[in-house]
Amino acid sequence: MSVSEATTADPPAAVPVNVRWTLLGVMLAMLLAVLDTNVVGTAMPTIVGDLGGLGHISWVVTTYALTTAVATPIWGKLGDLYGRKRLFLASIAVFLAGSALCGTAWSMPSLIGFRALQGAGAGGLAAGALALIGSLVPPRERGRYQGMTAIVMAVGTVAGPWFGGLLTEHLGWRAAFFVNLPLGLIAFVWVAIMLRLPVVRGRARIDWAGILLLTTAITALTLGASWAGSTYAWSSWPILALGGLAVAATAGFVAWEKRAAEPVLPPRMFTGQRNFPLSVGALAAVGAVMFGCTLYVPLFQQTVQGASAADSGLLLLPMALPVAVVSTLAGKYISRTGRYRALPIVGTALLTIGTFLLSTMDTGTSFTLASVYLAVIGAGLGLTMQVSGTIAQNSAQPADMGAASAAITLFRTLGGSVGVAVFGGLLTSATAGSSASHQALATGTSHIFLLASAVCAAAFVLACCLDEVPLRK
Repeated sequence: MSVSEATTADPPAAVPVNVRWTLLGVMLAMLLAVLDTNVVGTAMPTIVGDLGGLGHISWVVTTYALTTAVATPIWGKLGDLYGRKRLFLASIAVFLAGSALCGTAWSMPSLIGFRALQGAGAGGLAAGALALIGSLVPPRERGRYQGMTAIVMAVGTVAGPWFGGLLTEHLGWRAAFFVNLPLGLIAFVWVAIMLRLPVVRGRARIDWAGILLLTTAITALTLGASWAGSTYAWSSWPILALGGLAVAATAGFVAWEKRAAEPVLPPRMFTGQRNFPLSVGALAAVGAVMFGCTLYVPLFQQTVQGASAADSGLLLLPMALPVAVVSTLAGKYISRTGRYRALPIVGTALLTIGTFLLSTMDTGTSFTLASVYLAVIGAGLGLTMQVSGTIAQNSAQPADMGAASAAITLFRTLGGSVGVAVFGGLLTSATAGSSASHQALATGTSHIFLLASAVCAAAFVLACCLDEVPLRK
C-alpha cells in the first residue's frame, strides 16, 4: 500500500462526531511532553546538586531534545505508513518507560541515558498529536480548536514548573519523573478507546538510509553546539570535524531524499510552497526561546533572585497566561477571517523584544520587572507557535500530514536542542573559575538571551516573507 493510499484511507466519515472529546485524549498525551520539559527544568538545580555539577545541566535537556529530534520524523513517517493511532500509542508507552527509568537514575550518566529513551517517546507524542489533529480538523477550522492546544501548552508551562517545584521540595526530584505515569496511563486508555481511525497496513519500505543520514546530521550538530566554547574551542579540530560531518550528512540526506521511494521528509514539502520552510524556520526560533526560558529563567530566579523551586515555577505564570489567551484569540481570528500573515510577524517581533529585555536582567532586577519581560515573550509565543504550525500543515499535501507534523516538531525541537546546547556553553564560559557567583550567573543569563534575541530577529525576517495562502476547508 502506498503512502497516498494509506493516508487517503481516512475518509470524512471516519472523523468522530464529537471531535473535542476525541482531541482531549490527544491533548492529554501532548501534555505529557510539555509537562515533562517544564517539570524537569524547575527540578534541575536540585538534580544537579544531587547527581553532578553545573556543567552537566545542559546535557540532561540536550540529550532529551536530541533524541526527540531524531525520533520525530521516524514516528511521523511510520504513522503515515502504518497508522497514526497505533504509532501514537506506541510512543506513549516508550515515553512512560523512559520516565520510570529516569526516576530510578543513580548518577548523572544514567539519568542522561534514560532521558534519551524518554525523548525518543516524546518525539512520537508531539508529531503524532499534530498529525492526528491535522487528520481530524481542516486548517481553516483549526483555529476553533487552537484554544485547546494553547491551554495544554499554558497548563504545561505553568503547572509544570510549579508542580515540579512542589514535588522537588516535598517528595524529591525523582517524583518529577514518576508523575508522568498516572497521566500517561489515562491518556493511553483514552486514545485507545475514543480515537477511531481506519486500520492502515502499509507495505512500503522504510527509508533506513535517510533515517541514518538525518540522525548523523542532528547528532553532529547538537554535539558540536554543546561542546563548542566550553569543552573545546570553536576552532578546535573536534568542533570543526563535527561541523563538517553535520554539513556532509545534511547534504547526503537531501540528495538521498530526492530519490528515495518513501522519504522520511519528502522534499516536495520544502519546494512546493515557500510558506513551509519559512514557518518551520520560525518554529526553530520558538523552540530556542521556549527551552531557554523554561530552563534558564528558573535557574536565574533560584540562584540570583533567591526564589524557591516552587516560587520560580509560579513566576513563569506571566509568560504562560499570555500564551493561552493570545493563542485562543489568534485562532478565533484565523477561523473567522482566514487571514494569518500578520500574526507571526508581530509575534516574532515581540519575541525579539522580550528576549532582549531578559538579557538586561542583573542581580538587582526585581521579580515584577522580570514578569513584565516574560509577559512580552508569552504574547509573542501565542502569536507565533500555533499559527506557524497551522501554516506549515496547510502548505503540505494530506498524504504528507504525518511527515509535515514531524517536521514541525523536529525544527522546533532542534531549535531548542541546539539553542540549549549553545546557551549551556555560554553559561559555562561565564561561570568558569568564578564558583558560579550570582554576578557570573547573571552575566551568563544575559549572554544567553542576547543570543536568543538575535535568533528571534532572524525569525522575524522569515515571517515577513510569508505568503497569504488560503487555508484549506
